[in-house]
Amino acid sequence: MEKKRILFITQEIFPFVPKTELSNTSRRLPQVIQESGKEIRVFTPRFGVINERRHQLHEVIRLSGLNICIDDQDHPLLIKVASVAAAKMQVYFIDNDDYFKRKSTLTDENGVFHKDNDERSMFFCRGVLETVKKLGWQPDVIHCHGWLTGIMGLYIKHSFNKDPHFRETKVVYSMYNERFDQPWDSRFAEKLIFDGFPKEIAEQFKATDYINIVKSLISFCDGLNIASEQLDTDLQKVFNEASCLKQEYVPEENQAMQIGGLFDMVIAGNVLA
Repeated sequence: MEKKRILFITQEIFPFVPKTELSNTSRRLPQVIQESGKEIRVFTPRFGVINERRHQLHEVIRLSGLNICIDDQDHPLLIKVASVAAAKMQVYFIDNDDYFKRKSTLTDENGVFHKDNDERSMFFCRGVLETVKKLGWQPDVIHCHGWLTGIMGLYIKHSFNKDPHFRETKVVYSMYNERFDQPWDSRFAEKLIFDGFPKEIAEQFKATDYINIVKSLISFCDGLNIASEQLDTDLQKVFNEASCLKQEYVPEENQAMQIGGLFDMVIAGNVLA
């Protein structure tokens, strides 16, 4: 039987950035899923705080060079790669000077969220999909970690839904307590329309506060799971109201079996009863 293919996309992964709940899960989970018999790929942004020399990142020339247009501006896509030897896996990095060169991740030195995080999210998700196509690797499931990755379901269901490479791809989103506390750019819906999304879809994102963005993005997902052991009350409500296949928090020692099982169910097309 052919191995199922799981594409992990995450806004941060240890050891390339400091250890947090999200970065630690993003490091551990792909390894245990791979060891359970599935094939995996891992993608993350190449934030400017990542030390390329220490982590031995190098550019993959054959995958780089594409321009991605965001809000009527072209941005060159660079792909870099590094290995996590202990896990026997590679991590691919989406890079671009306009979005990821700054010496920070999602906030500036004062803790203020970057005003272009919406565009960085768009560039990252589209960059991942274009790169996976170049790799000739068709994912059965894309597993998203962190709100920067959340609009992947929107791209799979509307921009890439007729692309044979992604026609059968399912999207699972993990809910963490991490969030942004300043709204995304008020023009986010306009940027989606420029990117080819129907107006009625884009208008779901006219309110750019965190809760509306999360509620809207998970409406395009096939599966949803809770990644934080004690999810915040307002996010738990969003989770409870979601209409896709759902999974409550799974302890670390059971994740290979249970989260792997969630992947199998969404691949099989199971829906919420």
